[in-house]
Amino acid sequence: MKLAVLDGDRAAIVIDEVVYDVTDHLPTRAGRYGGPWLPWLEEGGAIAQLQQIDLTACPQQPLSQVRLAVPLSRPGKIVAAPVNYLDHKVEMSEQKTIAEYGVFLKANTSVIGPGEEVVLPYTDKRTDQEGELAIVIGRTARHVDVDQALDYVFGYTGALDITVRSTEDRSTRKSFDTFTPLGPWIVTADEVGDPDNLSLRCWVDGELRQDTNTSELIFDVAELVAYASSVMTLHPGDVIATGTPAGVGALSDGSLVRLMIQNIGTLEVQTTARHAIAYADRPGARHDARVLQQG
Repeated sequence: MKLAVLDGDRAAIVIDEVVYDVTDHLPTRAGRYGGPWLPWLEEGGAIAQLQQIDLTACPQQPLSQVRLAVPLSRPGKIVAAPVNYLDHKVEMSEQKTIAEYGVFLKANTSVIGPGEEVVLPYTDKRTDQEGELAIVIGRTARHVDVDQALDYVFGYTGALDITVRSTEDRSTRKSFDTFTPLGPWIVTADEVGDPDNLSLRCWVDGELRQDTNTSELIFDVAELVAYASSVMTLHPGDVIATGTPAGVGALSDGSLVRLMIQNIGTLEVQTTARHAIAYADRPGARHDARVLQQG
């Protein structure tokens, strides 16, 4: 089942290219920030509840005629996996992988949805696309075993982990507003099938940059959920970005980024540099200059 969001925070189910507005059939309403599906997940929402909805009684439109919004506009937290593909380790000349680095957090205010714009912050620092499979947690998880971890997964979506190649910590370089596109919807785990055997491809301006299968993950989905839950409590609606394969590359003003994941769908966003500034003009840069002068 594909759970989408329409403009105006309306909850929708997408089946066979038809979008059914199920907002009035949910026991919850859209939260102040999290859209319609986050409160539903937090209240214990289950697929069985959705299967009982009479879709023939719901307003419906062809998918081609609707604009989809982000499926989770402000998750409680976004947990991210660094260096979780060996080919990306080689590409970035990394000495360590997720096994040594652990996970990191991205700001939940960095989330945008399909068709929105990624805002490039700097004119003179490379900003890259990183296509990733994202996990949506469905049950509170703390210290879960690997063999039970998938029971805590509600579904999956596509994610782009946009990244500035500068010297700051990962959480800074990856948390600018608009740096976490998610979508186009959440696909429930039962429909996705084996999350460790999905093809993933990412294009920038028509050029295929990333082409892999999630079978190449260092920490697979269950291991990643188990590991993250050993560090922090995972709540319904939390998102885990599983890491990116080789093929990351620079984005420029107006780049069209297209991520396609098997059994999930296609997420497209465009970039803009209309507000970009020189890296030396960023807040705090003058302090760096004074320190250098004093040294």
